[in-house]
Amino acid sequence: MHIVKYPHPVLRYASRPVERIDDELRAAVREMFTLMYEARGIGLAANQVGLPFRFFVLNITADPEQKDEELVFINPEIVKRHSWSDEEEGCLSIPSVYSKVRRPKRIRIQAFGLDGRDIDLEADDLLGRAIQHETDHLDGKLFIDYLGPLTRHGIKGKIREFEAEYKKAQAEGIYASDEKIIEGLKTMAAPTLAAVDGPAPAPTPAPADV
Repeated sequence: MHIVKYPHPVLRYASRPVERIDDELRAAVREMFTLMYEARGIGLAANQVGLPFRFFVLNITADPEQKDEELVFINPEIVKRHSWSDEEEGCLSIPSVYSKVRRPKRIRIQAFGLDGRDIDLEADDLLGRAIQHETDHLDGKLFIDYLGPLTRHGIKGKIREFEAEYKKAQAEGIYASDEKIIEGLKTMAAPTLAAVDGPAPAPTPAPADV
């Protein structure tokens, strides 16, 4: 498992809901936290490590010693949004690129935790923004999608570097073709995860308040 970089197609793949909370999922979560800390990040979505399932991990302290701050969101849905703010964001899949992004200032999210219990949380500030950033990942969206033409022009050179690196990796056989990668993601997402603890159905969201 490793953190993939833009423009790997998994970053644009709409994640499938998690159907089971099992040992395989717990192992993936633990490894994702390890990768996140190694990269000095505060959040990591499943598709950033090549998994086409709807969950992400967070620890806004970025401190591996603060285990009590670790959060896991399974099948998350943002059901309310309040006011707006512009704050700087970055992404572990687009390293060294930062820009201000306009997002709702306060949100309400519904999800499941790794213990299978319901999460119904209101969040603002860094936590709220991180939740929105990671939920976007699961929908195949990146923070650079929110940038205006002038800002996008300013990062064009860096984006082209990422694209060149990715094409080189494909030419060297490190990555398969985009078509084969997408087919592999579809195959991975199709079967139900092996049941250990039983089903974890998607939460029923309240109407969005945009």
